[in-house]
Amino acid sequence: MANRILSKLHPATLGLVLALTAIAVLLALGRGQGEAEEEPTPTVETPAAAGATPTVGTPTVTGATPVPEAEAAGGGCVFSQAPTTYEGSKDRSLYRTATELAAFNMLLPGDTYFGLPLLEAGLRGSRTTSATASIPPVLLKSIAWIESSYTQASQQVPYEAIGPALVSFDCGHGIMQVTSGMTTPLGERGYPSPQQALAATHFAYNIARGAAILADKWNAAPEDRPIAGTDTGGDPAIIENWYFAVWSYNGFTGPGANRSNHPMDPIYGTWPRVSYSCGSSSDGLGHNRGNYPFQELIFGCASHPPQVDGVNLWTPQTVDLPDLNDSRWRIPLKLENFVYPYDKMDIPTPRQPVGGYRPASPTATTTTPYPRGSATPTPSPYPFAVPTPASRPTSVTTPQAFSAASGVVGHRDSTQRPAASLRATIFGIPGLSVSTSAVRISYSSETGAGSATLTIKNTGTGILSWLAIPSAPWVVVTPVAGVAVGPDLTCASSSPCERTATLTISVDPTRLPPGTNQATLTVLAPGIKGSYAVAVTTVAVIRIGVPGVTHN
Repeated sequence: MANRILSKLHPATLGLVLALTAIAVLLALGRGQGEAEEEPTPTVETPAAAGATPTVGTPTVTGATPVPEAEAAGGGCVFSQAPTTYEGSKDRSLYRTATELAAFNMLLPGDTYFGLPLLEAGLRGSRTTSATASIPPVLLKSIAWIESSYTQASQQVPYEAIGPALVSFDCGHGIMQVTSGMTTPLGERGYPSPQQALAATHFAYNIARGAAILADKWNAAPEDRPIAGTDTGGDPAIIENWYFAVWSYNGFTGPGANRSNHPMDPIYGTWPRVSYSCGSSSDGLGHNRGNYPFQELIFGCASHPPQVDGVNLWTPQTVDLPDLNDSRWRIPLKLENFVYPYDKMDIPTPRQPVGGYRPASPTATTTTPYPRGSATPTPSPYPFAVPTPASRPTSVTTPQAFSAASGVVGHRDSTQRPAASLRATIFGIPGLSVSTSAVRISYSSETGAGSATLTIKNTGTGILSWLAIPSAPWVVVTPVAGVAVGPDLTCASSSPCERTATLTISVDPTRLPPGTNQATLTVLAPGIKGSYAVAVTTVAVIRIGVPGVTHN
């Protein structure tokens, strides 16, 4: 679906067209040429004015498994080579600001790919679209930390530097580990689409896309997901009511899956469990991610946030989990009810019992869970059987008999709506410039194919994401996407931070057709509105030798 075009904030350049004219004289049989189906190029809203914050260090990515750039080429993801991106400061100040803007739908409102949809509310049979398009910000921050340690670039890239984007083994990209829509190229002629380039290269678009995906998971109820909050009208302002949507963000999976997120899967032991924490390893809480389903990781991280240099990345936010020793949650969440369309799994707003959960010592939560995806465990009634093989956790907690009477019903995120002016700080006003309007590429059977380079520069501020798409399959471009960074963003000393980008153009002689050929390389800046074109001529001379005769 085409994106809605919003107000024009800067008459900057969208794209530069480089005409590559190749004159190939072939005395041998021609080679085949093919094209993928073309899809319309979406228009993305223009952002405005910029700033950044300093700090130096190297990110430690614990949530995703980065793929080396060379491996990404064969990984079957959208980019054959990981595009470049800018990694922000250690305190994640830009990222946190972008997350709050995305949560309130203030980054790209109205954009059908990066903006938030209106959220549904109500109960099964009476679900209606509300006027709300916002997500509790603490959920997005927690997801960002669990998925990528709040980093956009791969693990080897220091803070305030430029390098390969973070791409996990399953094609998760960037801060929010966006996987949906990032496994195969969806743009023109089999190349990545502008949206895919933005999600992979620019932290703000990546965060916005992750927020949109989470909102879509919320709106999947009741047709494809259960509803949390049967006693609070399924209100999206209540953090606990996002229980099933958060579960779905990582995969609405259960026993037998490679990664089960069902809270009553026996691999997770008895209930209650010691709360998961993203804080200090000495805080007396759980820190082994394998001992928790995804939604418990996120809710625990919201309540016990990570620290950078001794400072919490966000204000701790109490979030309750379903009390699995209470029939109001235990019965709907029984494993036998985990059957599509999950209409028997609706639950009241999760809450802790009066007096709180009373789990056993957290030291028991640090055992390594047994490998998932083999046998499907058999459920037991209260609330489930504890796994007994030696390789499984054997004593995570001891069930407590205590009151399940409700205390406060649900919590709301106290984060204030950010100032609209902060959006300009996130995006800046990028401008596109290409170093030359003429390139020459030669080829001969004796010396092989030559190449030419283009330098892409950001003449404005912020991050310029760019995407290069050739019109013919024999034009080879490396890389096809990346960033050029404005002078307003900090580059740490001694860190790799080349603000301009270099693009190499070459030819694939095995795909050159006979005769005279012309091709166009279009360099897009998909985050900017407007376009211009510069005609460039390139001559590719192809000589095929026959014994005793040379044909030029």
